[in-house]
Amino acid sequence: MASQELIKRLEETIENFPDFPIPGIQFKDISPVFLDPKLYEEVIKDLAAFSKGKVDAVCGIESRGYLFGIAIAVALEVPFILIRKKGKLPPPIISEKYDLEYGSAEIETREGQIKKGQRILIHDDLLATGGTTEAAAKLVEKQGATVSQFSFLIGLKDLNGVEKLNKFGAEVYNILEY
Repeated sequence: MASQELIKRLEETIENFPDFPIPGIQFKDISPVFLDPKLYEEVIKDLAAFSKGKVDAVCGIESRGYLFGIAIAVALEVPFILIRKKGKLPPPIISEKYDLEYGSAEIETREGQIKKGQRILIHDDLLATGGTTEAAAKLVEKQGATVSQFSFLIGLKDLNGVEKLNKFGAEVYNILEY
């Protein structure tokens, strides 16, 4: 979907930091995108075009999923729903636990904000192993909604996150792939 021009501009803008925060990690710093309002606007336009007419709400995963997710929801004129780390939302909440490389974590959303039967877009800035995004999808399904799409600015293909998401039968889109 993204034009070659948008892809090129993003590749020139996003900074790569080898061995950060630990050796072996290639950190993709998206913060320079926010220094260019026109580029940010093009990213939102592209991500919104992917979902136009296909979703009833956007769920963004804390915290970087909010950076684009809120603007996508505004562009689509649909609600934006926060998916937060455990303990950050007042009750009543719905939660989902998931495993990390070392240990486990939990995410939550407010009960009643996701409506039964809604078609949901789950957005985050980056898809790596897919564990958090998979947990977000389970959280959506627990509430009787359907995950119809996932979107990301960046997808890291070598970490196989898409394989975890395929079981939901939803479209997966990322502008950049490394």
